[in-house]
Amino acid sequence: MTQTGIPYLFMRGGTSRGPYFRRDDLPENLDTLADVLIAAVGSGHPLNIDGIGGGTAVTTKVAMLSESTDDWAQIDYFFAQVSVEDKLVDFGPTCGNILSGVGPAAIEMGMIQPVGDETEVRIRAVNTGAHVVAKIQTPGGRLTYEGDTEIAGAPGSAAPVELSFMGVLGSSTGAFLPTGQLRDTINGVDVTCMDVAMPIAIARAEDFGLTGYESAAELDANTDFFDRMEPIRRQAGQRMGMGDVTNSVTPKFGLLAPPRNNGTIAARYFMPWNTHPTMAVTGAQCLAACALTPGTIADGMLTRPTTSPAKVVLEHASGTIDVLVDFSSEDGFTLKAAGLVRTARKLVDGRVYVPSRIWPGKETSE
Repeated sequence: MTQTGIPYLFMRGGTSRGPYFRRDDLPENLDTLADVLIAAVGSGHPLNIDGIGGGTAVTTKVAMLSESTDDWAQIDYFFAQVSVEDKLVDFGPTCGNILSGVGPAAIEMGMIQPVGDETEVRIRAVNTGAHVVAKIQTPGGRLTYEGDTEIAGAPGSAAPVELSFMGVLGSSTGAFLPTGQLRDTINGVDVTCMDVAMPIAIARAEDFGLTGYESAAELDANTDFFDRMEPIRRQAGQRMGMGDVTNSVTPKFGLLAPPRNNGTIAARYFMPWNTHPTMAVTGAQCLAACALTPGTIADGMLTRPTTSPAKVVLEHASGTIDVLVDFSSEDGFTLKAAGLVRTARKLVDGRVYVPSRIWPGKETSE
């Protein structure tokens, strides 16, 4: 069987990992592209045994980079979420953890030249249109992954990657509150449907008979919760103007509870059919915005900061994540920008191979 080799970097970005490609090394047609990514990752088997996926949703993610067509940005970042077992690819959402590796990957690929001890990379998230500034450590004009920054959910320490997100309100639906309300009641459960970097249906843990402090494994084993959650998520997607979301990973789902470890609020995030082992970068921004907005389901769970920027500390299943939120409350709640610190590391570079019957390669197919 002949195979097609595709150049790639394999990187950890935040608490996710996956292949980073140049977009022009892949097929232009999205259906063919999906087939290639399914083969590369090994979707269709719980261990992704015939590909480079890791058997979980946070290890079957793909980043595709190109020179930006946006006047503001330098790099276009196109994201794909590949399912572990179902041979499905969702090009709808974006991923902030994988985005953590985009700046370093762009430097590795020669698309960005380091400038000074810290290099700013202006990134457009193609899936949502969001603009992100990534500050990458390049001491002496050389990319480094070494540093003292630690993030919950990734072992050891590494160089910090500072991310500043702009234009994240209504990233997918066009509205901060896609249903037009701070709260909706779906199947007897109060839900805040919010779109900040990622559209999420957010509920109180106690309304599902949960504490909000359960581990990811405990939540994944709770089939009764998922049986109740999924119909609510689907209806929320309809009300948010997203249509039939049965086979879509968006909107995500989130649960909030009062903090118990000196954070701002406790949160659990779902991808949506299993529990995120830590916290998504995009999801963190939306959950932080929900916590800061009066009238949402977060009311009564926290003491809201009154000055901006505010540091919102989300307690998640593996520790905490800090979100620095620049907001205005003069005429209702308005989020201006959100910042987080992540880390990234190159793991592998080379070629990943897919059967030529799936795609014969760029030159052959043209």
